[in-house]
Order: sequence, then structure tokens, then C-alpha cells
Amino acid sequence: MLVGKRMSPNPVTVDPATPVTDARKIMQREKIHRLPVVDRHGKLIGIVTEKDLLYASPSPVSSLDIYEVSHLLSKLTVDRVMTKRLVTVTADTPIEDAARIMIDNNIGGVPVMKDDLMIGIITESDLLKIFIELFGARQQGIRATILIPERPGALAEVAQAIRDRGGDIISLGTFLGEDPSNAYCTFKVQDLTKEELAACLAPHVEKISDIRET
Repeated sequence: MLVGKRMSPNPVTVDPATPVTDARKIMQREKIHRLPVVDRHGKLIGIVTEKDLLYASPSPVSSLDIYEVSHLLSKLTVDRVMTKRLVTVTADTPIEDAARIMIDNNIGGVPVMKDDLMIGIITESDLLKIFIELFGARQQGIRATILIPERPGALAEVAQAIRDRGGDIISLGTFLGEDPSNAYCTFKVQDLTKEELAACLAPHVEKISDIRET
């Protein structure tokens, strides 16, 4: 899966002279948490987030009255509060690399670029939707988490055992195990009962950590 398949194309943008009050209203109206900032040539020059706008607002303990606060904010523009150090990806970036980039940089979304042109944005919400699909969260079945030895063919043996019993694996993911010699695997299976799945897994795993109907 590549970023280009899951990004939001043509994101809502603002220009650098947009008042922060207007930027906040746009975020609320569009139900988004960040706005790319582009200049009059359409070049991406920054990004402003809800957090940026929050920090730009006077403290609740400020001595300013509501009219003074509104006046100050109406004069403050997004170019004064936006993040100028941009982290971006391209449409052909693998989705897992985009997730790693967001985590490593502690950000919730990144613009998607093609040369100097912004063509979309990918956010943590997009990644959560993929996570739901990856684990078949909207499909019924038997969900199991197993610990298997970290050796070639171990996962294939489990899959073959499920197939031989008549089960259909509809989702699968692997994770770090308890030590380098093993790995956790979580998957969802249809066409088997919980008892049937547990019985066919037992000879091929170090342990069944969890098994349940979902």
C-alpha cells in the first residue's frame, strides 16, 4: 500500500495572510486538524495545526478582556504561527514509512508532494482506517494471537493447518515476540469455531496468547 492510494487529494489550504481566527473557523467547518499554507504561486511554505492556533491564543488567566483578545487575534496571521520546517512524503512512499515518519517527528499528518507541487495530505486518521482494515475489525470471525518460533516456514505451517481444517484467514499481522527467538502473530479466521481453531493451532505454536469471537 502506497501513500497515493490513501491520501486525501486537494486538501484545504490557506494563504499566509489568513487571520488565525479564520483558520480556526476553517478547521472547525471542514472537521480537520491542520491546514497547509501556500503562497500566491501555490507553493507550500508551511503548515498550521490546531495546536499552533491554541498556543497563539492568550492564556485563560490573561488580563485582556474578550474584545481585546478578539482584536489581537484578528490581526495575527497564520504565517506568524505556522510550522516552516516541513516534513513531507511522496505518493509512492510506502504507507508504513509514512507512519514511521509521523511517529519519529511527533506529527499527525504530512503533505504529499510531487516535485514542488502538493498533491495531497496523509494523516493519522487515514492510518487508523488502514489499521482497522488490516485486522478485519469490521468483519466477524475468530481472532487469535499466537506466539510462534522465529524460523523460516513457521507461519506457513500455521496457515496450512488452518487451511487443512477448512478455515479462511481474512486478516493477519506479525509483531515483535517476547525475545528474538519468537514472534507474535494476530489473525482473524472465518469458517472455524473457536475450539476448532485452537485445536489446529496447538501443535504449531509456542502458545496461544488470546483467542476470541469478534
